[in-house]
Amino acid sequence: MKPMFYGWWIVAACTLLVTISWSLGIFGMGVYVYALTDTRGFSIGTVSAGVTTAFVFSALLMVSVGRAITRRGPRLVVATGGLAMALAVGLMPHCRELWQLYAVFLVLGTGMACLSTNTVGSTLAPWFERFQGRAMSTAMLGGSIGGMIGTPLLVGGIRLWGFQTTGLIAAAVALMVIWPLAAFVLKTRPQDIGENPDGLGPVGISGEGAAPPGQPFNSGAWGLRKALATRQFRSHALAFGLGLMVQVGFVSHHVSIAIPALGVSGAASAVFAAAVAAFVGRLLLARYADYLDVRRTGAGVLLLAAVSVAGMALFPGPWSLMGLSIVYGLTMGNVTTLAPMIIRREFGAASFGVVFGLAATLNQLAMSVGPTLFGVLREAFGSYGPALLLGGLLNVLAALVIVWGGRRPLPAASPAV
Repeated sequence: MKPMFYGWWIVAACTLLVTISWSLGIFGMGVYVYALTDTRGFSIGTVSAGVTTAFVFSALLMVSVGRAITRRGPRLVVATGGLAMALAVGLMPHCRELWQLYAVFLVLGTGMACLSTNTVGSTLAPWFERFQGRAMSTAMLGGSIGGMIGTPLLVGGIRLWGFQTTGLIAAAVALMVIWPLAAFVLKTRPQDIGENPDGLGPVGISGEGAAPPGQPFNSGAWGLRKALATRQFRSHALAFGLGLMVQVGFVSHHVSIAIPALGVSGAASAVFAAAVAAFVGRLLLARYADYLDVRRTGAGVLLLAAVSVAGMALFPGPWSLMGLSIVYGLTMGNVTTLAPMIIRREFGAASFGVVFGLAATLNQLAMSVGPTLFGVLREAFGSYGPALLLGGLLNVLAALVIVWGGRRPLPAASPAV
């Protein structure tokens, strides 16, 4: 019996990495906003600005992370990310001064960059061609798992043991999971262990490696200037920047949005339900990703997200809030998964680390505005309704842009610049 292709062990390792990263990073933000304002006396606006600081700093590191993985492999980057995230989560409950708060969020941003979607995509890029959509979407199931377990465990831990003890436990778990994966599981390329991408013959033989619908695989090398000049890249940066701005703003405030209608336990349940829905959405994408036009799929996902967040503003009751959180969850995981899939499909494996590193930088700079935008509008209007309505409009615009970006063929690649 032929042994399982080692690339799927890389996928499993990335799933665990994403579970930890999303639990303590993306989904943890909503808990940190709640805990730091409720137990440490910081204002929502101040903590929201700290969250934005983490996302901005993470964004500035993205291209360097992609290049480092392309040149040296993922081990050092992932190990560094695990250490940074553990330090940030362990120290956050001890923040009493403003400078301490922002210093911790800068460290958290470093961990998020080193354990980001860019890291996952750059790690998997050499291992898969024909099944790159399935591999990426399967690895990103960890984001949904993180949402399902991260927020309830953090909130429950804070209620049982307090913020400080929960932070120390979370930090220890992060190190115990991430460092062994970096040391013993992650590898750079299949060729280093005598295998080919997908565990198959060379791409192109016997029909293997055929392009999915929407865009042929591009095997050439892309430099940043050449990629920036394409409609495909510019539309990707704008559309996913807007979509992720809304998503991160919503996720960072989801607990606070839900508490007035659902209470603390109900809010944690809403976050859990949204994460379960995101898991289901990612499972469906993993099953069909390699057969879909990913741009049209992305547009549909963004439109459904628009309906969900706008509905929360118009119908803020407990049942509608819970139901719309679930609907939004179906879109949530696929927005973050489709972004690297489009770059990987349109610009190829050789250029993924650099090109998606730049795309992720621009996306994350845009989405870093989300937490502050939601916080400022909440404080200005006394409710989250205006922020949610604006989020719906931005998602509609993002859907239109992502379709527009695929209406012309991608030009030929050129030597990297």
